[in-house]
Amino acid sequence: MTAIRAMTKALGDTAAELGGAHARQLTVRYLVDEVRPWLDGTYSETTGRELFVATAELVHLAGWMARDAGEHGVAQRYYLHSHGLAADAGNHELAATALRGLADQALDLGHTATALSLADAADRTGGHVAEPKARAYYATTHARAAAADNDAATARSRLSVAHTAIGHAVGEPGATWASHYSPSRWAHETASVHARLGDFTAAEEHLDLALTLGIDRRRTQAMVLADLGLLRLRKGDTDGALHSWTQFAHYAEGVHSTRVDTSARDITIRLRTIPGNTAATLRDALHTRVHR
Repeated sequence: MTAIRAMTKALGDTAAELGGAHARQLTVRYLVDEVRPWLDGTYSETTGRELFVATAELVHLAGWMARDAGEHGVAQRYYLHSHGLAADAGNHELAATALRGLADQALDLGHTATALSLADAADRTGGHVAEPKARAYYATTHARAAAADNDAATARSRLSVAHTAIGHAVGEPGATWASHYSPSRWAHETASVHARLGDFTAAEEHLDLALTLGIDRRRTQAMVLADLGLLRLRKGDTDGALHSWTQFAHYAEGVHSTRVDTSARDITIRLRTIPGNTAATLRDALHTRVHR
C-alpha cells in the first residue's frame, strides 16, 4: 500500500503541474501491471480494505488524467471503478470524491441535470467526513452544479457550507485527493459560482483571493488567469484582461491539458475583437499553441 500511495503522489504531482496527458500511460501501466495482480491475491480483510483504498486513489487519478486529456468515456469508467473500490472498502470520502469527479465531468460536458444529481450525491456521501477540505470540496461542487441549473438559493446555501468548512482547514495537504483541496482552489471555484449567478464583483474578488493565497501548480494558475481575464473583459477592463491573459500564456507553456487548450482557443477568439499590438501579439502566440 505504501508503494501504491507513493506512486500515486508522484504521478499526481506531475499531472497537476503539467496536465493530465503527462505520465498518463505510465499510470495505466503501473495500475495494470503492478497493482492489479495484488488485487487478485489473497489477503486478510484489513489488508484488503487498505489495498482497495490505495487502489481507489490511483484509479481516480487515472480517471482525472484521462479526462484532462479529453478521453471522457475512459475517465468515466475509471471514476466508476474508483467509486466501486471505495464503496467496497467502506470509505465514504473516496466514494464521495469519485462521485464529485463524475459531477465535475458532467458539468464540463453540459449535462446539468446529471451533474446536479451526482454533486448532490457526493455532498450527501461526504458531507460528514472528518476532513474539512473534503466537505468544502463536495459542497462547492454542489454549488457549481446548482448555479449551472439556475438554482441560486441552493448554490448560495452550499457556498456558505463550503466557506465554513474551508475556514477550518489546516494548511498542509493530507494524504487523500480531497484533502489536497486548498483554499485557493476553493476561491477559484467559488468565483465560478458567483460569475454564473451574475455577481461579477464577488467573482473577481475570489479570483484575486485565489492568486493572493498562492497557487503551486502551473496548470491551475493558468486556469485562474484565464477566468480572471474573461471576467475583466466582461466588466470592460480590457487592459486588465490582456494582462491576465498574457500571464496565462506564460503559465500555459508546457502544460498538456484539454481544459487549458480550451481556454487558449476561447481567448484567441475573443482577442480578435480587441485592437492594438498587445492583443495581436498575444493572439498569434496562443494561435500557435492551439494549432501546434
